[in-house]
Amino acid sequence: MTKEMPSLRCIIGTLFIALLLPPGSFPATTLSPSFYDETCPTVFSIIRGIIEQALLSDPRIGASLLRLHFHDCFVNGCDASILLDNSATIESEKEAAPNNNSARGFEVVDAMKIALEFECPGIVSCADILAIAAQEAVNLAGGPSWLVLLGRRDSTTANRTLANLAIPAAFETLDVLKSKFAAVGLNTSTDLVALSGAHTFGRAQCTIVIERLYNFNGTGKADPTLNATYLETLRKVCPQGGNGSVLVNLDPTTPNTFDSNYYTNLQAQEGLLQSDQELFSTSGADTIEIVERFSSNQIAFFESFVVSMLKMGNISPVTGTEGEIRLSCRRVHMDYTSSNKWSSS
Repeated sequence: MTKEMPSLRCIIGTLFIALLLPPGSFPATTLSPSFYDETCPTVFSIIRGIIEQALLSDPRIGASLLRLHFHDCFVNGCDASILLDNSATIESEKEAAPNNNSARGFEVVDAMKIALEFECPGIVSCADILAIAAQEAVNLAGGPSWLVLLGRRDSTTANRTLANLAIPAAFETLDVLKSKFAAVGLNTSTDLVALSGAHTFGRAQCTIVIERLYNFNGTGKADPTLNATYLETLRKVCPQGGNGSVLVNLDPTTPNTFDSNYYTNLQAQEGLLQSDQELFSTSGADTIEIVERFSSNQIAFFESFVVSMLKMGNISPVTGTEGEIRLSCRRVHMDYTSSNKWSSS
């Protein structure tokens, strides 16, 4: 299965975007869209093909893969630390509150790594797999395509404590969201609003929104920013005392499509997560105008989303001779070789 060639607009646009990134955004060892051109030229088609296959049985896998990249980059940079399992040396970020029983898609990433190790042994990092998978997932859902900057290496550590603190949460206020974006070098206006637009596809569990529906901030009432009709719809799907693992569409209008309807939903007070609705319903916020602009101009949203994704993907990458290229995305080399030695014995 071959990947469609990026459009000329995509190529020119991505190169132009690189010029827009602020000074100091790139590490000393610059990431490059051509990093694997000689060593693993089929990397994109392999990853895209596996996502296409996964989508046949799991329509939300694209959103899940994009989320893995987000949650990875917010914790010590885009280094694939989120993929590491618990071991004698690793306290996995998978068990941090924002990820536990929530982050998913790890088996699909495993399939990508296995296929790439067969095709290009020891070449493609797990961190770059997440970056490419995020772009392919967005594009397969109808969103933009861009030239992914590559050349990251994988971390040899994880940081569950920081994952609990740094990853934006569904129940947070706009001020808290802004502080978390600023902490990783993203701006608190356009980057925040554009990257939040990733919630234009995918699902969330009832347990994430139940307090908002019945006991917002301990009031015993629903969040007043929720549209009354939408509230009743959500209460039918997520009854009080019901099954918290039931899934709700993040975008009630086009749940599997990457588009600007997310912002139109916010204007109608139909943002599923408090963190989403905060962008439009916080009085006097500088994010309101951006929501309105993206709602009325999908191209503007797509262009800003690409810029912000490139910036986020460039948060503290491990490059050069630092880190490693894992053989399994779930384990660092030391744990992987030890495990294989015992398996052989």
